[in-house]
Amino acid sequence: MFDDKSKKYINTYVPLEPVDINEYKPFVDKELLEELRFMADPLKNKVWANVNSTVIGGGVAEMLQSVIPFARGLGVDARWFVIEGNDEFFSVTKKFHNLLQGLNQKITLEEIFHAYLDTIDQNTRDVRVVGHMVTIHDPQPAAIIMNGNVYGHTIWRCHIDTSHASRRIWRFLLPYINQYEGAIFSSKEFMKENVQIPAYEISPSIDPLKKKNRQRTREEALASLAEIFNENDIDPERPIVAAISRYDIHKNQKTIIEAFKAAKTGLKKGVNPILVIVGNSATDDPEGMKTYEEIREFAEDEKDIRLLLNVENNDEVIGSLMCVADCFIHISTREGFGLVVTEAMWQGTPVIGSKVGGIVKQVIDGHNGYLVEPHDVPGIAKAIRHILDDDVVRKTFSENARKTVRQQFLLPHMLKKELALMRYCLEIDNKIPDFRINKLAYKEIEQALYGRTAWPFSTDDLKKHLEIIQEGMESSSGST
Repeated sequence: MFDDKSKKYINTYVPLEPVDINEYKPFVDKELLEELRFMADPLKNKVWANVNSTVIGGGVAEMLQSVIPFARGLGVDARWFVIEGNDEFFSVTKKFHNLLQGLNQKITLEEIFHAYLDTIDQNTRDVRVVGHMVTIHDPQPAAIIMNGNVYGHTIWRCHIDTSHASRRIWRFLLPYINQYEGAIFSSKEFMKENVQIPAYEISPSIDPLKKKNRQRTREEALASLAEIFNENDIDPERPIVAAISRYDIHKNQKTIIEAFKAAKTGLKKGVNPILVIVGNSATDDPEGMKTYEEIREFAEDEKDIRLLLNVENNDEVIGSLMCVADCFIHISTREGFGLVVTEAMWQGTPVIGSKVGGIVKQVIDGHNGYLVEPHDVPGIAKAIRHILDDDVVRKTFSENARKTVRQQFLLPHMLKKELALMRYCLEIDNKIPDFRINKLAYKEIEQALYGRTAWPFSTDDLKKHLEIIQEGMESSSGST
């Protein structure tokens, strides 16, 4: 975070260097890049601040590592700030994460008011976050909006599948969320009805320039993997089933293991696969190591399973592993989007994904992969066998998967929406972005009543919602 340019940065990740967006020409239509330049022109030197809770580990941090340089390459003054927290803070925000994804977990008022709110207060007591647009990512820093030290058009971005959120934690966070000017969800299904601010749907994306997403030849990939394959006795001549994610209860690694064991019994003669599960620990996820140990114990008697943790040269290893894998499995029980699915599809790896969250926006069943229920062991095993036994299926899924990512889920596609939202917030454009997912928000009614220059809704809409508000006021009159 920062107060102004004359003072030192505090709790901040140093802004990354801009990237030349011409480097994206091999991956997207040149018309899109020209459109991005046009959209960014009035935003040059405007500050777009992003705040999250960790520099490394997890999809948000990875995404910001690419978003910031790309936006800066367009002339936007994009900045990335990271709040500081201790183990208690990350323990309680991990509970927030679990509860928002529908997991029943005990949480105390002491944790909420001391570990969470006190930490937020300490982060904002003597510093300010200032930007023309300020995007606050996920629940960890959400309450920062209430401390009065965030200035600009504020957006809360939720990367979590909140479709089954615990009512307790949602009711706690909602007053903070509704103080923002807008909210972004990865899927419209994640938005709750009691969100009283404009809400938008923006899918996350991957950066084709990152080392992890470089498209390699099989020979290049195997050369990168030679050392780690030797250390872990992984034979590249055997079919490889890969699963890559944080070690987390929602990532459902135990079911992957059960399905892999079941799949092996029905494969064609001579098809002898190996399952490679790779996971990293994140600084804001204190439960990761515990989950890893549980999965390691669960798989220790299985000779065809390898569990890898915090591998060195992570991006090169992961990208190379996805390149050589014959099948990729990601069967989360809850998933905000699942960028790891996008990454695997970009490498041309056939994916078996669960019918949850953003995975269903990426995997088209029978076209570029298979969709399954997250705990359907026989169904997952059947999908594994189809992919490993059929060369035509693998080739078809591979080609279609790459095409899907190229057309929808590369970084420039996401930045187009981010820039459109920033232009709308700054009233460069008055038309509501077409990725808006709710119609009329309470704050917009307020703005219309108190002098907004351009009202974007019909008179009937406004009349209807004012009547609802008036009825509520009348019904509550005389109450204490």
